[in-house]
Amino acid sequence: QVQLVESGGGLVQPGGSLRLSCAASVSSLEFSFMGWYRQAPGKQRGLVAGISARGITNYADSVKGRFTISRDNAKNTWNLQMNSLKPDDTAMYYCKGERYWREYWGQGTQVTVSS
Repeated sequence: QVQLVESGGGLVQPGGSLRLSCAASVSSLEFSFMGWYRQAPGKQRGLVAGISARGITNYADSVKGRFTISRDNAKNTWNLQMNSLKPDDTAMYYCKGERYWREYWGQGTQVTVSS
């Protein structure tokens, strides 16, 4: 059973930073794609950032220049460094991994940006 577990969410003031981590129960080398998604109340879940097995990254326009996705294969994790956070970034954040044509999701971690 493949499991993904997020950590690092919390409450932060506007302009602050948070680092989210997603830990996989199997080797991260087995994932062809790893990503972070978010869902705010009343809105659809959407891609925030993704990274391929080759290290190619893509970002939602709203987070370009502020968020950075990375992977640490030694720890079987992928991370999302979030800087210059805005109230609009408030959402539940989910990590997703694609492995052997199947998708796996974490349980989500809440990020709240508020003064």
